[in-house]
Parts: sequence; structure tokens; C-alpha cells
Amino acid sequence: MRWLELSLCVAGEAAEAVAGLLQRYGHQGVVVEQNGIPPDAWDDGAARAPESLTLRAWFPQNDDSDTRRVEIETALGHMSLMLPLPRPKWRLVADENWAHAWKAHYRPLRVGRRLLVRPAWTDSIRKGDELEVVLDPGMAFGTGTHPSTQLCLQALERYLQPGNDVLDLGCGSGILAIAAARLGADTVLALDNDAVAVSAARQNRALNPAVSGICVEEGSLVDLLAQGKRFDLIVVNILARVITAFCEQGLGEVLRPGGCGIFSGIIQDQADDVGAALKCAGLIPVAQLRQDDWVALVTCRAPFA
Repeated sequence: MRWLELSLCVAGEAAEAVAGLLQRYGHQGVVVEQNGIPPDAWDDGAARAPESLTLRAWFPQNDDSDTRRVEIETALGHMSLMLPLPRPKWRLVADENWAHAWKAHYRPLRVGRRLLVRPAWTDSIRKGDELEVVLDPGMAFGTGTHPSTQLCLQALERYLQPGNDVLDLGCGSGILAIAAARLGADTVLALDNDAVAVSAARQNRALNPAVSGICVEEGSLVDLLAQGKRFDLIVVNILARVITAFCEQGLGEVLRPGGCGIFSGIIQDQADDVGAALKCAGLIPVAQLRQDDWVALVTCRAPFA
């Protein structure tokens, strides 16, 4: 069998919407590749914003290929009425190479001052006191290349205190949970309601034998509330509408008084609405981190809430 590779270069604000569309058709997930940033780039210790993002997805070449291609291009055409999008590029990939084709576009990435995200199939390039997160995301979301994930990593580096009990809600590949453990968290609960993500997170935990204290479970916020669990720090990198729904479910109750919440996956023009929802949940926004059109909100739960 041969495979069709689709690639599309987009601005940061369009990446989430296009990735979501491609995910409905694609095989082995969607890869997000940063453009214009050398693998060893630093910007005064912080991650440099990419010039653009290239999304890649793969589809089996079969009797349905032409129909699927028309459906995808039609859907992208409708989306381009709201977001400026170029026409996608297509190419054939040999059967023996397709599963590894996307790996050629995923390289080691430095984020913040000390974090190094390294694909499992590359050699270590760690320098000095860098903290290495080894990753093979497979079909799960979270490679470190998307601005929303980078903002979470930067916020974790800034706000996590050694000894914290941490919740990674909607953990995807487990990248944030592993980073939290590397930054000194005492315990980390990586939780996701997607069995594929749970499997990927467990495999990635095993790729990082130097970390400890990470528990990966399949479950939801509702489960945590029923169990009465609380944490010193929670990190949620999902979608703005999901964060808002979590707030309505009682998200603030899983954070201890005085604790820190980090929320990402938010477009700039969604920040005010998400911030208002967090306030209603007892989580007071205290800081914003920005990259391109993406925002991460940092919140604190009142000490006597």
C-alpha cells in the first residue's frame, strides 16, 4: 500500500482549527511543524515564536482516496472563508516509509530556559542543567511544537514549586506531566478520557526513567470531583470551550486554596471569556503568557476559598 501525505502551511491562529479538521480524516494523527526556527534556537532563554506552522497528515491510497481528497479540500475551502488558507500540497509516500515520514519533521526543541523536548528516535543534545523530556507522541496530541503546549511548558517552569502535587488534565502524550516531574513535582496525575492518549502517555513515561511520581489514568474531571482529590497545581491544555465547560463542572474545587492553575489552548480573542469563566469557578487570573495569537492564563485560587 502507498500513502498520501497532505501538508499545509498556516498562521498560528489557524493551526488548531485545521488540525481538528484533518484529525477527522487522517491516520496516525496530525503533525505540527514549526517554520523558521533552528533546532538549537534560543531567544534570551525563551522559546522564539515560529514564522508559521506546517501541518501534515497521512491517508491510505485506496479506492476512496479521490473522494476523501475532494472532501478534505472542500472542507478546507469552506474554512478558508473565515481563515486565510493556501491550497494543500499532496505527495505519495511508500508503504514502508509512511509511519516514519512525520518523524523527519519533528526535531529536538528547547523551550523556556531549561526544558529540552527530544524525540525518542534522536540522540540527546542536552547541555548543562537542561531537563530532558523524551517523547514519542504517536497519535496523541502534544509534541511541544504547538504554541499552546510551549506556553504551558514555560508556565510550568515559572510557577511550579518543588514538591507540588500536580494534575495534568487532558494529558494527551503526557509531555506536560513529564515536564512537571522533571521540574520537581512530588506527584503528577496525568488524566485523559481518551484511551489512545492514556496509552501514549504511559509509553512516554517509560521513555523517561529518570522521572518518578507520575500516575497515568483514564478518567475525567467528574471522577476527580467525586473522589474529592485536590492539587497544588493544575495544568489544562485543551480548548477554550472545554475549559469553560470544566469551570461549569466545578474545576476550581480540584485546586487547593492558594494553588496555581495554568490554562492554555486559548486564542487571544477568547481570553476574556475564559478568564471570566475561571473567575466564576473561584480561579483568579493573575498572569498571561502569549505566543503569536495564543494565550495561556495563569490563575490562583484564593487562600481561603
